[in-house]
Amino acid sequence: MKLNHMSFPSSDVAATATLFAQHLGCTVAARGASWFLKRSGFDIVIDDAAGRPVDWPRNFHIGFELRSLDELRALYERMSGAGVAMKTALFSHERGSRFFCEAPGGVLVEINTRADADAEYRGTFERFDQIDHVDH
Repeated sequence: MKLNHMSFPSSDVAATATLFAQHLGCTVAARGASWFLKRSGFDIVIDDAAGRPVDWPRNFHIGFELRSLDELRALYERMSGAGVAMKTALFSHERGSRFFCEAPGGVLVEINTRADADAEYRGTFERFDQIDHVDH
């Protein structure tokens, strides 16, 4: 089984979709009340919350993983410089470096790398080779 799509509401669909397109490598496939975004291997559907605030559980988030600490640092700087709502600084963790930001509309996004993770957590990093093989 593979991840097919994720769908979540936003009180600002256009701004949320723009963040995913500008900073997270998504392409916009369709616009309307919901925006459909394409990402390598899965789709993201951002639904209009119809003017209602979205009340996310405190620890709910979606995550993206980068290959290297240099890529992570560069994305952190680019997003910070673009005024994205950063929820943390870039920090080291036993499972790899990461940072959290908030997309317009309120969803929390984690961007990480396992390149500098403790040895016991690096096992899932090799999946990039599988993804590259499937995508090309």
